[in-house]
Amino acid sequence: MQIFRPDTNYDFIGKWRIFAGISCAAVAASLLLLAVVGLNMGIDFTGGTLVQVQFKKAQPIGDVRAAVNALSLGDVVVQNFGSDREFLIRVEKSLGSTRGVGELVAGTLSKKFGSGTFEVRRTESVGPKVGADLREKAMSSMIFALLGVLIYVSFRFQFRQAVASVIALLHDVIVTMGVFVISGKEFSLPIVAALLTIIGYSLNDTIVVFDRIRENTRLSRRSEYSDLINQSVNQTLSRTVLTSGTTLVAVIAFLVLGGEVIADVAFTLVIGIVAGTYSSVYIASPLLLAWPGKGATGKSSRRPGKKSEAKA
Repeated sequence: MQIFRPDTNYDFIGKWRIFAGISCAAVAASLLLLAVVGLNMGIDFTGGTLVQVQFKKAQPIGDVRAAVNALSLGDVVVQNFGSDREFLIRVEKSLGSTRGVGELVAGTLSKKFGSGTFEVRRTESVGPKVGADLREKAMSSMIFALLGVLIYVSFRFQFRQAVASVIALLHDVIVTMGVFVISGKEFSLPIVAALLTIIGYSLNDTIVVFDRIRENTRLSRRSEYSDLINQSVNQTLSRTVLTSGTTLVAVIAFLVLGGEVIADVAFTLVIGIVAGTYSSVYIASPLLLAWPGKGATGKSSRRPGKKSEAKA
């Protein structure tokens, strides 16, 4: 199925400097937000206890917060969870062990609002040492994923394509995390899984473009390298729009209709898919032009074989 005509020739590469500036600004802003504001870490990484309660009637969040603060369990965060009847109560620091905190919260809510007026939907507890270990493993998983991409793309294509792919993937992850900081959503283990999914999805799109560039390089060795890259991006444009579009529709459906439990994961995937599609066109492909070994005219560094020279 073709959305765009075969002779489509949008000048993507000709405007790469403009989009490079936009991308650098987005990455710089995201890093600044991560350094100054920081991620809203979930109990998976900070340790503590999470209690989700649902009331039969709407309750003021201030009353719920006051009731839990009276327990003197340390830092407590109370948030609405999808409606004004459901709340997430996160105890980040507790006095002593985190065991039994869920029962203490349920008991004080019963005294405040009455027994049977609410239901405890779930209780999760993570110790501080476990949280620190999970944080280290989450970071390691992302580093190993990027190293794996570097090795795989180097083996399948060339080292310059591998570096361009990793830079594009770093752009996607950093920008997505920057948006996460702005949104104030909780960063947890499922979000790490979503980021790893984004890495795989974005890489797949980039490899398709690189594969077409390799094919066109073999067929048109005398073409300007920038024109060849632009031609390859245009030739894969229909595939890119169809794949990203259909995936985006499915993820948006999860975001709108899937409920609060998977809303943050769906939100992460929406941002990542958009960033990944953008980076495949405006970051990974143009980076090949900046690689050492390309002449000032941008022609491919590969030379025709002896037979081609004889024919010339």
